[in-house]
Amino acid sequence: MLEAINLKKTYKVKGGEPVEALKGVNLSFADTGMVFILGKSGSGKSTLLHILGGLDRMDEGEIVLDGKSSEKYTEKDWDEYRNRNIGFIFQEYNLLAEFSVKDNISIALQLQGEKVTDEKIAEVLKRVELDGIEKRRPTQLSGGQRQRVAIARALIKNSKIIFADEPTGALDEATGNSILQLLKELSKDKLVIVVSHDREFAEKYGDRIIEIADGLIVRDTDNAAA
Repeated sequence: MLEAINLKKTYKVKGGEPVEALKGVNLSFADTGMVFILGKSGSGKSTLLHILGGLDRMDEGEIVLDGKSSEKYTEKDWDEYRNRNIGFIFQEYNLLAEFSVKDNISIALQLQGEKVTDEKIAEVLKRVELDGIEKRRPTQLSGGQRQRVAIARALIKNSKIIFADEPTGALDEATGNSILQLLKELSKDKLVIVVSHDREFAEKYGDRIIEIADGLIVRDTDNAAA
């Protein structure tokens, strides 16, 4: 189980007033399921995702994963937290254009110090319905295919949690639906947390919808009948 306890984060703005991005957020998540975090631009939703995923640090509070608190984490502990437990999917895919699909996916395993095999790559690409594209480069793929490669990169680590930051933001509606259908399927045995501004997608695919505004949780709804 993942827990966020009293998370606070303030950003200093040069020449301006400090911005309180998170003002004491408390949340707990089940081990599986698809959770949407909704909010307008500037609400704190991406800050929350980045902190939960270990990409950014809170000023106060702690993250607890499977009973282990982040309170005394070293940089090495944070690296371990990200590499072993977390998979990321971003709006702009974050793929390396000069690398093949195989090499883009392999990076995730290499960061864990694990051996890369053709069998592992083929297996994960089959799971995201992209069989046989190992040698292609991202520039040869459609937006939907690139996002599926990004999902494959998250999956090959066997991460406990997948964080998706506006994963359909750069896609048309039909392609966005196909990506969310895939994430919904994956959420049967993983925790998938999606940051989005799209309420329609959240209500269609989310098991739970958390709404954030001005750095605070304002609504937390069970949507498991979706």
